[in-house]
Amino acid sequence: MLQIFKIGVLLLAGLNLSSCNSQNIKKETETLSDDFDKSMPFFYKMPRKLSATDTSSAFKEKGQKILLTGTVYQIDGKTPASNIILYYYQTNTEGIYATKQSEERNMPKNKLGQTHGYIRGWLKTNELGNYSIYTIQPKAYPSRDQPAHIHITVKEKNMEEPYYIDDFVFDNDSLLTSKRRKNMENRGGSGVIRFVQKDNMWIGERNIILGLNIPDYPIENIYQKSSGKSIGEDIISFTPFHAYGADKGTITCPICKYGWYHGILYFVGSKPNWNEIKDWLAFLDSENQKREEYLKVYFIYGNDLNYDKDTRMQKLEKLGNELGLKKVALTFVPSFNDKSSEVNLNKIDPNTENTFLIYKRSKVIDKFVDLKPNQENFKKIINRLDKSANEYFKLSRPKKE
Repeated sequence: MLQIFKIGVLLLAGLNLSSCNSQNIKKETETLSDDFDKSMPFFYKMPRKLSATDTSSAFKEKGQKILLTGTVYQIDGKTPASNIILYYYQTNTEGIYATKQSEERNMPKNKLGQTHGYIRGWLKTNELGNYSIYTIQPKAYPSRDQPAHIHITVKEKNMEEPYYIDDFVFDNDSLLTSKRRKNMENRGGSGVIRFVQKDNMWIGERNIILGLNIPDYPIENIYQKSSGKSIGEDIISFTPFHAYGADKGTITCPICKYGWYHGILYFVGSKPNWNEIKDWLAFLDSENQKREEYLKVYFIYGNDLNYDKDTRMQKLEKLGNELGLKKVALTFVPSFNDKSSEVNLNKIDPNTENTFLIYKRSKVIDKFVDLKPNQENFKKIINRLDKSANEYFKLSRPKKE
């Protein structure tokens, strides 16, 4: 189903969210749209009071129970966004948007035969930007032309219209091919869910970044320099040469092999400052040793000046031995525009002094560009790792996968 929404900007400074567009909400709760592609039924049967946690109508039914949870951030990817309304809807375990008159959230078919069914709901983020959805894992459409997914739409208080973001999709879905992953819009960040298991519940985390990759979004992100994937996006797999570390002598994807817990990718391009590089590597190796298997750090050198593979290999091997690195891997690519390794897909600017991408479950959770190796900046990285290691961090993949 096409999801085409206009993003209208209406600056309503000082208005309370509970009163925002109150007349429109009342009208929409009573009237079902004639054409969902022209008018999203976002408000249809929406409750007046919303909380940060919602349980779908299907949660009590048969099917794999899941919890989708995370934080909604402002466009900087770091400031929690409160009072943001989220609307979701999904198929049942047969891949159908089923209707059920006995359910109060049920949406009947309109005159075009469109419906979101009865497995649908709303949330409003709390003061920390948190949200949680308890539901069941949907199935793909009977046609199997798309991966299984849960639709999600965002309503910000100072924007007249809601806008859709990338669906929740599931990393263990065979229909979620590499081609589909690379073609994702990443609206609001990556929607790929990597489940962990706690008792019989599968838990998937997703942080949503307001305005990210939303065309004509009225707020410009002035906080991030344009090197590397954005906070909230997946790191794209790539295959550097390994000169030093556990995978020495191989061409191995860091994300594919060590993407489950925390990881740090430290990129340096055409402006290497080797004294600063040594200071960073000493700190990162120490941190990697402290966190053991829960952190993996990679140095990726991408200077295309006078590139020679053997010379580059020897230089980095010598550096690793000089510093006595125990955990950090030293790797390289011919350049950050190199297509054979696909490092180019991560959009690293070779003219910056450095780019740090910190990831968790293969998603970027923080980014730093042109960061100097000093105690203040060391603490920034330590704090981000500590704060993102929540109660679900050390859980394992579901046994059924």
